Amino acid sequence: MDFELSDEQRMIQRTLREFTDEVIVPQARENDRQERFPRETIQQLGQQGWTGAPVPPEYGGMGLDFISEAILFEEIGRGDSSIRTTLSVQISLVELTILRWGNEEQKRTYLPRLARAEIIGCFGLTEPGAGSDPAGLRTFARRANDRWVLNGSKTWISNGGIADLAIIFAQTDPAQKHREMAAFLVERGMPGYSTQDIKGKLGLRASNTAELILENVEVPKENLLSKVGDGFAIAMSALDNGRYGVAAGCVGIGQACIEASLKYAKERHQFGRPIASFQLVQEMIADMIVETEAARLLVYRAGHVKNLGKKSTLETTIAKLYASEAALRAADRAIQIHGGYGYSDEYPVERYWRDARVATIYEGTSQIQKLIIGRESTGIDAFA
Repeated sequence: MDFELSDEQRMIQRTLREFTDEVIVPQARENDRQERFPRETIQQLGQQGWTGAPVPPEYGGMGLDFISEAILFEEIGRGDSSIRTTLSVQISLVELTILRWGNEEQKRTYLPRLARAEIIGCFGLTEPGAGSDPAGLRTFARRANDRWVLNGSKTWISNGGIADLAIIFAQTDPAQKHREMAAFLVERGMPGYSTQDIKGKLGLRASNTAELILENVEVPKENLLSKVGDGFAIAMSALDNGRYGVAAGCVGIGQACIEASLKYAKERHQFGRPIASFQLVQEMIADMIVETEAARLLVYRAGHVKNLGKKSTLETTIAKLYASEAALRAADRAIQIHGGYGYSDEYPVERYWRDARVATIYEGTSQIQKLIIGRESTGIDAFA
């Protein structure tokens, strides 16, 4: 693996850093305070092609590699994890899932519009009684002539309340559990499909989160993704992609914590000198830098494996586990360095902590990540 970014990747990094600093950062605090979804910013990113970064050009995307995708999520995540979450769902969970599992008609129908953010997508897997255990879904799909009829609900769905397209997972034979699970492409406007926004979240407050409600939703048979029985495999492959995006975004949080702490520690004076001169402050900054660099390398290693077209479950899971926990520790240290100011939203570090906290929960808790690493390493499934 070459540790040097290519000229194209450095240009991508510079372009995204400038956009983040000029457009995203100035609005982040108010969007967080108001729980306001920044639709205009998402549309700008779509017009520039970033919402279709890894999608091949024949389907309307930029055709970028996975290291470039990580750079995208890191730089956007450095400014606002809410926007990064929207992009991660759009790209990792929806676009790449359709790209891998969709037929040609589905790809040409949905991918170009998703890649340009003309439509927003969401990923409907989690249910009130099925979070870490996706095989326990209670959403049910039954065949009715040339259609499928879906009944059930999903919760904690990022982008759910504003999505035009949802990938919905359902059981077709509850007795068979995950062996007969299926995935469906459900469009907003289909009769019986509705959403309810979830408010009052600790973090990611500018990211839309919603409950999805399906009451006798009739879905054309053409909207079945792949085939019945592939649903569980589709969900697991999508989560591999999603965890990669979360990990890269957490590197962005860590980097933001470092930059904010360095600036504040040089400006803030106590005992007649900048607090950056204090040994224990330097220790906290050093720990943040080391752990963020380690997280970045783990993300890049996972991206390298993905670029080779190999299975990346182990590498992606390690990166997600470490990067999310490291980001939370970095944000905690950043608040400590900022002292009382770090406890208010006058400075962004308290938002970094709130946004980092959920990264250890969604798309697989840290505990689930450890069990996946254990299974991949020992060959023994602790879930069985």
